[in-house]
Amino acid sequence: MARFFTLNTGAQMPSLGLGTWQANPGVVGEAVASAIKVGYRHIDCARIYGNEKEIGLSLKKLFDDGVVKREDLFITSKLWCDSHAPEDVAEEINSTLRDLQLDYVDLYLIHWPFRLKKGTSLRAENLIQPDIPSTWSAMEKLYDSGKARAIGVSNFSTKKLEDLLSIARIPPAVNQVECHPVWQQTKLRSFCQSKGVHLSAYSPLGSPGTKWIEGNVLANSVVTEVAEKLGKTAAQVALRWGIQVGNSVLPKSTKESRIQENYDVFDWSIPDDLFAKFSTIQQARLIRGDFFIKPQGLYKSVEEIWDGEI
Repeated sequence: MARFFTLNTGAQMPSLGLGTWQANPGVVGEAVASAIKVGYRHIDCARIYGNEKEIGLSLKKLFDDGVVKREDLFITSKLWCDSHAPEDVAEEINSTLRDLQLDYVDLYLIHWPFRLKKGTSLRAENLIQPDIPSTWSAMEKLYDSGKARAIGVSNFSTKKLEDLLSIARIPPAVNQVECHPVWQQTKLRSFCQSKGVHLSAYSPLGSPGTKWIEGNVLANSVVTEVAEKLGKTAAQVALRWGIQVGNSVLPKSTKESRIQENYDVFDWSIPDDLFAKFSTIQQARLIRGDFFIKPQGLYKSVEEIWDGEI
């Protein structure tokens, strides 16, 4: 089974990565070290997670100790919403590269298709009209410079991705979005496939540790039934489903046993008869972006944020 997916740049992106959202400072460095020792080769980061400095220290130690070489890893980071102005884009990646102690990232994404006033917090009243074409043009310059070996987006709907593709000199290599058995992104996934954009799944287990998210992917009856029949955990089945539909998956964990368990998804597969059952699952977006909505604000509904894909 594919341990890598080939991006439209020709680069090989590992099909399994370690997510670091909500991985607290103090534990994230150890989680990264554990994952790389287990065999992970993709670490998914972002400036806004507030832990890139610690990840950088962990990576440096792994390189210094000869555990892994830089060229064998695939490191992703993301441009935060208050740095969409073209002049801020280069500054933002430079901060990330300093913190991660790297010369380049393998993939750099626009984190959300929304823009905040510079230096403000994530509140609906701080949103201003985005100008994705000018932000993307600055992202293309990062690709040209080699600081980002591939560029892409995150949380883009089919419509937003289509709009970007119509003006891009360098098409996005990846769209990283919420995707799991309870939110399968069928429409977006087939659009991405038709355009050569790889879909990468964040929260592939439905973010079970996040208190404000309702819905439990790992308790879904189809997921648990398939897990029981195959003698696997619900988490392994959810990840395996993602890889089998052609997504890379980015489960977050800071527990060594879970990191190991999540890695065990390559030497088995979900047979067709059980795989077909996933199409019966009632669909629900769990990460809806409610924090961007305000009646008098830029976005007045969840439908508007996702262009009707809810």
